[in-house]
Amino acid sequence: MKVIIDLIEDIRESIGNAEAYTLRAGLLREDVKDTSTLIYAGEAPIGPFALDIQKKELLFSIEGGQDALTVGALIPQLLILDMAAMMYPLRIDVNRQYKGIEVVGFGKSDEEKVYTLFIKI
Repeated sequence: MKVIIDLIEDIRESIGNAEAYTLRAGLLREDVKDTSTLIYAGEAPIGPFALDIQKKELLFSIEGGQDALTVGALIPQLLILDMAAMMYPLRIDVNRQYKGIEVVGFGKSDEEKVYTLFIKI
């Protein structure tokens, strides 16, 4: 499980807070032949996000037709959070069937200027 402070630190270390990078959700699935192996199954742009104080989580959404969220739009809003909120887990609503899926890792593509949040289904 990744939390907000993990995201902030990884973005700073891996891409130097490059504001132009867009965020994507990367889907990982367990290999049916070897459940200890994860297989990359695609990606989708991340759109809006919300800090849910009731559930104590940062929730990203994948919505078609929306512009992809950029690092420049996300990071300033996270940096002003208090320390308790920095420990909120990261989750992504993929669709109606898969809501609140936990973020398990991060990645980047310098060529495409993309920062990826990986989820496992």
